[in-house]
Amino acid sequence: MNNSPPIDDLRVFVIVARRASFRAAALELGVSPAYVTKRIGLLEATLGTKLLHRTTRKVSITEEGERVFGWAQRVLDDMDSLVESVAASPALPRGVLRVSSSFGFGRQVVAPALARMASAHPELAVRLELFDHLIDIADEGFDLDVRIGDEIAPQFVATRLASNQRVLCASPEYLQRRGTPRTLAELVAHDCVVIRERDHPFGVWRLEGSAGRETVKVTGPMSTNHGEIAVQWAMEGLGIVLRSTWQVDAMLRDGRLVRVLPDYRQEANIWAVYPERLRSSAKVRASVSFLQDALAND
Repeated sequence: MNNSPPIDDLRVFVIVARRASFRAAALELGVSPAYVTKRIGLLEATLGTKLLHRTTRKVSITEEGERVFGWAQRVLDDMDSLVESVAASPALPRGVLRVSSSFGFGRQVVAPALARMASAHPELAVRLELFDHLIDIADEGFDLDVRIGDEIAPQFVATRLASNQRVLCASPEYLQRRGTPRTLAELVAHDCVVIRERDHPFGVWRLEGSAGRETVKVTGPMSTNHGEIAVQWAMEGLGIVLRSTWQVDAMLRDGRLVRVLPDYRQEANIWAVYPERLRSSAKVRASVSFLQDALAND
């Protein structure tokens, strides 16, 4: 009698545990909640232990479930590696690639690049999710995080996709009305459009200048967690904004925005970040290479 749990049931369990929801897991898998419930019940019966606490409001993992989750993740990773290694063309990306990124950059840059990649590699299924905060990609089950910013935890592998920096800018109308700041300290007296986005400290701007790194705490009547809205407000004359060159370069070229304190900048390169266990993954290696080429062309 075979008491080994089916791989598919382990995969269902891992997704339910990550999502803390049967319904969310069903949506990700493209199946019914009833199917998910059935597979979890069969897995618990096979292992002879309760894996999840279920109420009408939430799903939480049991202590035994935590142990099974760790083993299941390793089994699934090994299975994916096995499939890749014996494939007819092991260097080609195949399977499901889960990618995370930030709202604005993910929508404007990452999503179009991934669409081109999916067309070039039809055996690769892409799942892209966008967040306004940093997530633990290992715990959340993502294969790849495309992020802006050079502060990356040491347990992850990081490959630079493109150079980027954040710059200060405002509309000509704002500068005519309020004057142009000549020093970083003068920003305190100006309206600044403050962004709460991912790992950026709210209202604290750390910039590199001729004297090295300097920090200024800014305020203003307008704040948002969405970079595109912040840029739009800046173009409407509502304040000074600190944004990436990839986003404001066109506005600076056509005069809708003007650089403020051009000797200052904030390094914010674009990185592909992924778990150490996926260092040798064909789909991750191919995806990183494709994104490097796509961003270089863009």
